Amino acid sequence: MRELVGEIGHLAVIISFVSSLTSSYAFWKSYRSSASEKLAWKSLALTTFWIHACCVGIVIIALFTIIYNHWYEYHYAWSHSSNNLPVAYMISCFWEGQEGSFLLWIFWHVLLGVVLLKTTREEWKPTTMLVFMLVQTFLISMILGVVIPFTQIKIGSSPFVLLKDVIKAPIFQLNPDYKPEDGNGLNPLLQNYWMVIHPPTLFLGFALTLIPFAYCLGALVMGKVQEWITYALPWNIVGTGILGIGIMMGAYWAYETLNFGGYWNWDPVENAVYIPWLISVASIHTMIIYKKNQSALKLSIFLVVATFLLVLYATFLTRSGILGESSVHSFTDLGLSGQLIGYLLFFTGLSSGLIVWRWKLIPGSQKEISAYSREFWIFIGVTTLILTSFQVLVPTSIPVWNQFVKLFGIESRLASPADQVQFYNKFQIWFAIAIALLSGTGQLFFWKKMEPSKLREAIAIPAMLSLLVSAALIVIAKIHNLQHIFLLTSSIYSIIANASILLKLFKSSNFKLAGGSVTHVGIALMLIGILFSAGYSKTISLNNTGFLYNKNFSDEMNREHLLLFRGQPQKMQDYTLIYKGIRMESAEIDSYIDKEDLFPTENPFRFILKKDYPPRKAGDTIQVYHENMYYEIEYKDKQGRTFSLYPRIQFNTKMGGESNLVPSPDIRHFWNKDLYTHVTNIPDPQAETKWSEPETFVLHLGDTFYLNDYVAILESVQRVNQVIGVSLGPEDIAIIANIKVFTKTGEFLLKPYFIIKDKQVGLIPHTVAELGVRILFEKIDPEKNAFTFQVRTTQRDWLILKAVEKPYINLVWIGTFFVSIGLCITAYRRFREIKSFKHDESPIEVY
Repeated sequence: MRELVGEIGHLAVIISFVSSLTSSYAFWKSYRSSASEKLAWKSLALTTFWIHACCVGIVIIALFTIIYNHWYEYHYAWSHSSNNLPVAYMISCFWEGQEGSFLLWIFWHVLLGVVLLKTTREEWKPTTMLVFMLVQTFLISMILGVVIPFTQIKIGSSPFVLLKDVIKAPIFQLNPDYKPEDGNGLNPLLQNYWMVIHPPTLFLGFALTLIPFAYCLGALVMGKVQEWITYALPWNIVGTGILGIGIMMGAYWAYETLNFGGYWNWDPVENAVYIPWLISVASIHTMIIYKKNQSALKLSIFLVVATFLLVLYATFLTRSGILGESSVHSFTDLGLSGQLIGYLLFFTGLSSGLIVWRWKLIPGSQKEISAYSREFWIFIGVTTLILTSFQVLVPTSIPVWNQFVKLFGIESRLASPADQVQFYNKFQIWFAIAIALLSGTGQLFFWKKMEPSKLREAIAIPAMLSLLVSAALIVIAKIHNLQHIFLLTSSIYSIIANASILLKLFKSSNFKLAGGSVTHVGIALMLIGILFSAGYSKTISLNNTGFLYNKNFSDEMNREHLLLFRGQPQKMQDYTLIYKGIRMESAEIDSYIDKEDLFPTENPFRFILKKDYPPRKAGDTIQVYHENMYYEIEYKDKQGRTFSLYPRIQFNTKMGGESNLVPSPDIRHFWNKDLYTHVTNIPDPQAETKWSEPETFVLHLGDTFYLNDYVAILESVQRVNQVIGVSLGPEDIAIIANIKVFTKTGEFLLKPYFIIKDKQVGLIPHTVAELGVRILFEKIDPEKNAFTFQVRTTQRDWLILKAVEKPYINLVWIGTFFVSIGLCITAYRRFREIKSFKHDESPIEVY
């Protein structure tokens, strides 16, 4: 039955491939055929589309069934899932692998295809859906997993392949039906709520780039090279917005999960997605120019095609394995690189051929654009966006170039930038300055040609206000870097200029035209947030002791990191910090759990509670995500207000290097800054604790003694009927000693056990890492009422952390919100235009 599910899934993949190919051909024939045959071909095209859609649904259900039920005989389930994962992260497992992420992309195409069939005008359906289904055919081939007969050529990688067919382990020779009890698991870094929503959003953005591309190529096939702009523009706006949101979701995931201290690291995979987004933004502006004055059509076609092709190129970079040594995000090569290249070359050739074929039909600009018109400033902005993307594209493509020339026996010496952040920032900041200035100035024209004197008047007030506000901020924030001054001033100028337009629109009750200005305000806010959070972060965890932590540490580690001993207050700028201990997490309990309150079982994911954690009681067995250890750090400010942060150390064999430990920060949000804290060093959790030689104490009730320099008292000794983790019989005896320890920060109660079970003595020690103490209840002398304890000591638990203040980082996320709202306003108006659009009239042209 289990293998039947996989066979059904694989059969559905094959049928969906055949049906999508058939649908493509049928849509082509419905366009080319005579009127008498057109209806039959159209019926076939629609029927095979719905067959394709149903089969994709079956594939998704089959694969998720395998993952959800932990059928580890399937390689995909074993590679990406495990028994302890909650359902939300099982969904993440679905698209962690290449096959699942392709399937997610295919799923979005199916939904968008349904929408297109319902909304596209009849005359546009055949050619638009022809292109759409051709893309879908190539995409579905990526998960086909079949070998061409009589050859060794394999097409695609199937998610339904069995583990024994991939891993040729001896166990399968001894037992062909062997099924692992647990899977390899989802990468712990991806066990995050952002990874449940970020990939679907990003792939929806990828999928939406296909619609303008399909309209564009469909129009070229038909020879109607102008009308497609109206239909494609709103989809282009929606796709750009969703792709941008997806990118920023990934940025926020990196900010709160990774420990490089930011949200954008200029990783090649990040760049690969950023490039098509920039070109998509540029294409929106040229399409709007065309709708206003019938110019820039050729450039619009080029940019719309380039956006889709760059998405394919990003797919190749990410999934071919070519970035394996230069990116932490890239997939390993599953043998799909040849298909990806073919996919990219086919649509590059098809697009280029159609453009060349219809070039004479594509009208050029009929008149020269004035430097005092909005079209001119938009053209300058588009040129800036293209150059911005090109500056990122070239260095990102160095690994591709190296592999290409290697085919001809040439060893390229080109290398990716050693310090990629510094390399890209020094160029991108100037492009950002230009974009901010242009986005402010262009809006002032509002599609009206201005005389030079009028332009100076329009610019004068926003420019003066910008200089005044910028000057104040430069003094207050102590900004001395010339590039930063230019970026701040230009961004404030963009905000003020666009705000003046918004004010006019509010006064005229014409807010539906405000989308562009709202979007530009959002971009400017993001630029200011990026400037302050990246350029003026302040490390506050300075080592002021005058001592080195370790001579083997780097200078930065010894200088800018803070050593905390557990339970010992430590001053850090405006705060007093106390390291409280290690905490664990369980889906069954709302709060963090003290690691010392957990008793392990044979199952590494199951622990017994030593005390009550509502709604669970002491003695209950709960599931704990043991890969994650949270280090509670209590902060107290000068006013006595306290809060706790829980930076994480994750045991991650996939990304942890030699130590298998991956740190993640915890963040305290304030209105004007974030306090970003992450652990940078801890005692080796895999190393055996080095204890002192045992010290023996013979005590009576009420005796006081010294325990690792702390005063302790034996308060009581009593018999108990229950011991967590031990099953006591009716004749067994368990005795607990209650020893109170007094420290500067509070009191501790140590509870070692003396157990007689099945007539044998068993001792359960009590270890307190905060005190560096391990005490064993060793002997009872009933005649003298004396009790013998063995004590060992070790260094107290400690950690080293780094704390950074990131000023005004909230502006990055607020700006993202404004950009999203602005694009929504613009897209809504453009979709409404489609309904009223007729061939002999043009819709309102205001952006």
